[in-house]
Amino acid sequence: MINFSLKPVFLAPLAGFSDLPLRSVVKRFGCDVTVSEMISANALVYESSDKTLEMLKKSPEETPYIVQIAGSDAQIIKKAVEIINRFEGIDGIDLNCGCPVPKVVKQSAGSALLKDIDSLKKIIETIKKTSNKKMLSVKMRLGFDEKIPEILALAAQDAGADYIAFHGRTRVGGYSAKVDYEAIARAKSAVKIPLIANGDISEKNAAQVFELTNCDGIMIGRACIGKPWIFHEIKSGKSVSSELKREIILAHFDAMLSHYGAHGVAIFRKHLHQYSKGIDGASSFRDEINRIENAQIMRDKIENFFKI
Repeated sequence: MINFSLKPVFLAPLAGFSDLPLRSVVKRFGCDVTVSEMISANALVYESSDKTLEMLKKSPEETPYIVQIAGSDAQIIKKAVEIINRFEGIDGIDLNCGCPVPKVVKQSAGSALLKDIDSLKKIIETIKKTSNKKMLSVKMRLGFDEKIPEILALAAQDAGADYIAFHGRTRVGGYSAKVDYEAIARAKSAVKIPLIANGDISEKNAAQVFELTNCDGIMIGRACIGKPWIFHEIKSGKSVSSELKREIILAHFDAMLSHYGAHGVAIFRKHLHQYSKGIDGASSFRDEINRIENAQIMRDKIENFFKI
């Protein structure tokens, strides 16, 4: 499903941002593999709300499409995977072992699993045995408070992961510590399965990250917020024109309306705040759009503001 010889570019799971509309847009403009927002195994099993199930849906453009789950109890994760098994069009399941958010860590999930390798392996093995999807991956950090990339990479490989993604910081490093690409390279050299590099990757350093880490692909996260054309720039090596930027922003807005209905207008404001950064008149533009509820008026404002 994923041709690692072509050095694919992934969209990282981004809470509150990498929903179906954004994923469908980046897929059209250079992203090779999309991953859902992180979905709680507990929520999937015990709540089974429309909102949680909605997060499993994908757009027709999304192939391959990976669903990321988080949890710490192997039996609950097994039940969550059984629910995911019922959905067609999902190509793989990714286990989150990198989320640094305290409420996730307190549940012994996310990056907390990096402190309990036996539990980590058991969960990966459980997903492997239960899943009917083609691929199983693990997204992790270099460690919880110390860097142990080789140990973690081998544990994931031995437990049955088909590929791994490494964010180049520890949990303690949060999102502010310097990314250690050399440590990602150590993880890569320790295993035979493909490895994806993640952490502070942009169109400016993507080629260098491939060289430094010897990775099989890269994963773009926060760098694509307000800049989904980054995938196109990485692939083409060229800057995107103002015309294409406006086309992408409008495509994103239309996808939001298609997915969320009229409510998409309000949800899209946070994206427009990011899109308008650094542009003359951004402050007054944000002030205006914060009060707009009508989709056509919002579309007109977008077209006029991003004509530059």
